[in-house]
Amino acid sequence: MYRTRTLLILLVSVTYLTGCGLFGGGRGQDTGDLTGVQDRPAGWVMTTPYGMVPIPAGTFHMGQADEDVGQTQINYNKQVTIGSFFMDETEITNNEYRQFIEALKEDSLGAGTTVTGIVVNGTGTWPVDSLLAYYPDTTVFVKDFSHHMGDPLQEYYYAHPAYDEYPVVGVSWVAAQYFCEWRTAYLNDYHVRETGWPMPNFRLPSEAEWEYAARGGRDMAKYPWGNPYVRNAKGCMLANFKPGRGNYYDDGYAYTAPVGEYFPNDYGLVDMAGNVSEWTQDAFHPAAVPLVWDLNPEYKDENEMRKVIRGGSWKDVAFYLETGTRAFEYQDSTRAYIGFRCAMTHLGRSSGNEF
Repeated sequence: MYRTRTLLILLVSVTYLTGCGLFGGGRGQDTGDLTGVQDRPAGWVMTTPYGMVPIPAGTFHMGQADEDVGQTQINYNKQVTIGSFFMDETEITNNEYRQFIEALKEDSLGAGTTVTGIVVNGTGTWPVDSLLAYYPDTTVFVKDFSHHMGDPLQEYYYAHPAYDEYPVVGVSWVAAQYFCEWRTAYLNDYHVRETGWPMPNFRLPSEAEWEYAARGGRDMAKYPWGNPYVRNAKGCMLANFKPGRGNYYDDGYAYTAPVGEYFPNDYGLVDMAGNVSEWTQDAFHPAAVPLVWDLNPEYKDENEMRKVIRGGSWKDVAFYLETGTRAFEYQDSTRAYIGFRCAMTHLGRSSGNEF
């Protein structure tokens, strides 16, 4: 009697579970075949985000491409592989960053979506009650340099339309992180409504991604344009930097330059050397290169306040323009010579010729 009752219960349970789709997958007339879930969104395509360029996957030798002038011994060579991704063609400009600030001011993403520090379409969160933490620090042109007449730039650099296409500065690593979160939510507010599925997150590039992209496919290249000079055959400067003692204007600009004023590298990226140094995702460690893995390396340490910056700036000598030169700044610092650009992971085939 007990066995009969148990068997009856099992039969009823199986019938119930099958009817609920737990065994059959909810497809009605199930044939017992493994066909996958059938109601997944169809037609999603990885597209190149506006303002970005595709960076194909590949392998390169990360590290110094010339003499370690400072004898730092913090960037020995190592062969690594980088998966395909997208990167902003230019550094984030004042006017692009202003769109982020205006969105926080209005407490809105547009299209009727209100932001009050909550999740937006499941893509990200950010507080909107600390606007000053993300507003560019316009005092950097005064406080970064002693005995320097920086007042005009403090007043006009971010606010005046004359500087709209110049790279934003005075933005900390922390603020750059929040910009990436906002940009992700802003893009996916549209994509989720149109395709039902979000694009990958915007983020800061890893140090390895940044260096790989800066070389533009030229393995061991000293500069993004190749080797070994900082002037072209006509004697024109190839980047915005400090070519000599007290000589800031020889490249055409005393301070920063509008983005895209100099020739792009072979990946189509501009200002990967000079103009402003750029935040990367990585924490700084002098021995990071031998510590990290050789596939999509990234050094992570939440307790390390120092973050890697790359590329050199308008106030730096040529050594800091080299693709293999490493430097750092503290994550909550704001400087007149540090900006950033975003990256996005490419989803799908990663063979190096997917674009």
